[in-house]
Amino acid sequence: MVRMDERGFEILYEDGPCLAVNKPPGVLTQAPPGIDSLEVRIKDWLVQRDGAADRVYLGVVHRLDRPASGAIVFGTRAKAARRLSEQFEARLVEKIYWACVDGRVEPAEGTWEDCLCKVPDEPRAEVVEAGHPEGRRAVLHYRTLSTAEWGTWLEIELETGRTHQIRVQAASRGHPVLGDAQYGSRVAFGPQYEDHRLRAIALHARSLTFRHPKSREMVSVTAPVARYWPNAAEPQLKGGSARWAVGG
Repeated sequence: MVRMDERGFEILYEDGPCLAVNKPPGVLTQAPPGIDSLEVRIKDWLVQRDGAADRVYLGVVHRLDRPASGAIVFGTRAKAARRLSEQFEARLVEKIYWACVDGRVEPAEGTWEDCLCKVPDEPRAEVVEAGHPEGRRAVLHYRTLSTAEWGTWLEIELETGRTHQIRVQAASRGHPVLGDAQYGSRVAFGPQYEDHRLRAIALHARSLTFRHPKSREMVSVTAPVARYWPNAAEPQLKGGSARWAVGG
């Protein structure tokens, strides 16, 4: 069952040293001291819940882009965080994303493979020629869930995890993620805050499947999207609730 904390994140799953939440858009996953972040909000929640500020630990094992939302998992013990991190590094975690993009994506399903490079001194990445000294292979697999006047709803499975990978690969093909002005979108998405850093883009980490760091059972966590996502989401949301499951 989803629990909404007053700090703006939904608690999707908690079992022992493993905690998964639904990250809201416009919030950094992690930030320097004194700056708001999801890490800070969760630590505050743990302190208030457990009443033990000196013993609060939260291991950040992966991140989501600031304007994106969705499922993200943390370790609340150092050993658990290390085991989760190892799974991400070994690409053993199944990461499924939803993205609403501009235009009609053709073919309706397929694989995108590019060479990506982080732009020096800028918070963005770009597609470069194969063989570029700073380039890194980026692969994702997609399928179309629905189409509408605004564009195409994609379900995406990441094979690699590069900086802004989905955003860059989609935009380079003429299909920027809705609301993602940084990569060429001219379509407003979600609440239009005066501070652009708080605005959402139509990119959502729909689900994570990983092995529990303590019990070693497989865990699948699914996060609902915000209410301002297109109505095309309704058939997939199964009533709008998040789901999690544990199995061997």
